[in-house]
Amino acid sequence: MIAWKNMDTLTAYQELKNAPKVDLAAAMSGEGGAQRVRRYSVPMGAGLAFNFGARPVDDGILAILADFAREAQLTGKFAELYNGAVINTGENRRVLHHLCRGQLGDAVIADGVDKRAFYVEQQNRIAELARKVHSGEIANAAGEKFTTVVQIGIGGSDLGPRAMYLALENWAKVNGCLKMKAEFISNVDPDDAAGVLSRIDVAHALFVLVSKSGTTLETLTNESFVKDALAKAGLDASKHMIAVTSETSPLAKSDDYLAAFFMDDYIGGRYSSTSAVGGAVLSLAFGPEVFAQFLDGAAEADRLAKNEDLLANPALLDALIGVYERNVLGYPNTAVLPYSQALSRFPAHLQQLDMESNGKSVNRFGEPVDYVTGPVIFGEPGTNGQHSFYQLLHQGTDIVPLQFVGFRNSQMATDVVIQGSTSQQKLCANVAAQIVAFACGKADDNRNKYFAGGRPSSIIIGDKLTPKALGALLAHFENKVMFQGFAWNLNSFDQEGVQLGKVLAKRVLAHDTDGALKVYSELLNI
Repeated sequence: MIAWKNMDTLTAYQELKNAPKVDLAAAMSGEGGAQRVRRYSVPMGAGLAFNFGARPVDDGILAILADFAREAQLTGKFAELYNGAVINTGENRRVLHHLCRGQLGDAVIADGVDKRAFYVEQQNRIAELARKVHSGEIANAAGEKFTTVVQIGIGGSDLGPRAMYLALENWAKVNGCLKMKAEFISNVDPDDAAGVLSRIDVAHALFVLVSKSGTTLETLTNESFVKDALAKAGLDASKHMIAVTSETSPLAKSDDYLAAFFMDDYIGGRYSSTSAVGGAVLSLAFGPEVFAQFLDGAAEADRLAKNEDLLANPALLDALIGVYERNVLGYPNTAVLPYSQALSRFPAHLQQLDMESNGKSVNRFGEPVDYVTGPVIFGEPGTNGQHSFYQLLHQGTDIVPLQFVGFRNSQMATDVVIQGSTSQQKLCANVAAQIVAFACGKADDNRNKYFAGGRPSSIIIGDKLTPKALGALLAHFENKVMFQGFAWNLNSFDQEGVQLGKVLAKRVLAHDTDGALKVYSELLNI
């Protein structure tokens, strides 16, 4: 029987608080440090490995974390989720994004439909459309092929798909898989849409409008912006647009679109990259076969997340070490630092994934919790970040846990030897150096040059960033966030915190304001 309990009622949590702390600087020094790095590594699917040698844990703490996982029934709660229980208590919904990439447990029948079959049907419909677009069977009014796909969406309809596209764009160029260039319009700021439209040939562009409800203000505003541009170019917008929406939305059966593909209320926006939300734009950009590889990688990581053995479940392990750092060691932030330019927008996606999911102060039953929950997430790709905010990470007053991502080989396989090493070797040398520098520090009588060390990090290492590796990387973090939400007894699948501002914005536009809201409206000339 699954029991949903606040973390501070668990025996293992009290044991964690009382467990001896690890002196990370000492543990990571010398041969002992070398042994930790070799031993504390877990496969995470698709050729990736999660190495936590520089995190502030030892065998004793890991044993307590394993007890915590069992007492909190974390893998049992995951089983409840993928078997179709109502996990999103705030909106009384199932949580089914895992079904987009595989059947992890029982068949889930909802609304009279086998949901795995429904998601596969949408993938197949998208694949068929993508092939027709690529072959020229579906073309513009002049019979010419579409060369650009533009996604119009915001939040989860933009951040994840955009990050995934950028992650694979160069890989696709090298492997002959870049079928169409992709652009993204998200911000209601008119400069966003105008900027994209100014750099594409709208006559050869296919637009993907993404809105589950069909009523998202920013998205519909940008759709009108695009339709106006198409009309001015003498083009029929209905021949240049497809929709990704729910079956019950006003977009579903509209003649304004070439086709409509469906998602449902059981997949939250920030978890939707493996659904039709990401499937349409990524299949059009790279081909449905590449999207299928991406799904395979995610499915591989999902299967590992079922494992009850903590040391064979990298997402659960990452999650619980993070809970220990947040709730016992008191670290309020986490930096995501991919040493891969292709992952330049991946930290932005994880900001939404993590902070929208676990930025909660009440539990699943609406009761206030007496412990801290989700951390602040930020990051930039290396080595750019080293020349930006690493000063604070190394010598600031706050300790910030770090999550590095690194690959042995570049995507494009174009490099040169400069001063005895390639650019890729220099990149990898930097991430290795940073991990040790953060952990071990440096003694110096000059306090400006003194590094205390003891700054924890982990690294996900792979051979190359491929579609399958990207899928596993995405699913790892999705499952990590899920497990942390379970540990904190939160509902990680609603986002009421984004609603109040939307309501007030509508009041401003309707000129229904008073007090400070009225004055700010006047200052902004609304």
